[in-house]
Amino acid sequence: MKIFKDRMGRELSFSEALPKITNRVKNWFLDFELMLLRFVGHIPFHCFRRFCYRLAGVKIGRGSTIHMWCNFFQPKGITIGEDTVVGDHAFLDGRAPLKIGNHVSIASQVLIYNSEHNVHREDMEVVEEPVTIEDYAFIGPRAIILPGIKIGKGAVVAAAAVVTHDVPPGKVVGGVPAREIGERKIKDYHYRLGRVRLFQ
Repeated sequence: MKIFKDRMGRELSFSEALPKITNRVKNWFLDFELMLLRFVGHIPFHCFRRFCYRLAGVKIGRGSTIHMWCNFFQPKGITIGEDTVVGDHAFLDGRAPLKIGNHVSIASQVLIYNSEHNVHREDMEVVEEPVTIEDYAFIGPRAIILPGIKIGKGAVVAAAAVVTHDVPPGKVVGGVPAREIGERKIKDYHYRLGRVRLFQ
């Protein structure tokens, strides 16, 4: 007997609907956790926020900082290396693995996604692909990185760029969609990003 309907209007039996119901309840708990993390993002103490983010499952390396008002999706899928700075109002998506390396500078309002809808299917199927940002990369303000992207070591993404393809190591990309516009002059990276600002 079909007693349920899915979001496409198809009728489902209880056994067909049960996994969907279970998934819906899990998502309610995740949504509540994400709401709590948004509140944490308003607290102006790096060490307290870092503690809460680690408690939620974000793997954060030594000396790394996430500035205020950062938002997450699936914190358990996010790994951040050492001496990395994530700017204020960034969005980090962990629905597929998001790996951010060491000494990476991510500016304010950067959006990193690893889940999107397949617009060519009538059910708008969700497609998830990992995102990797290698050591010493710099991501400029308001840049958008889409699913399945790899940003190479020392690469630079200019402000407001939309990254739709991999960025080779040391290259500078910009624009919509992002294209190569230059190359970093330094090839051997040894710098540390240094101490972050207090109360930010």
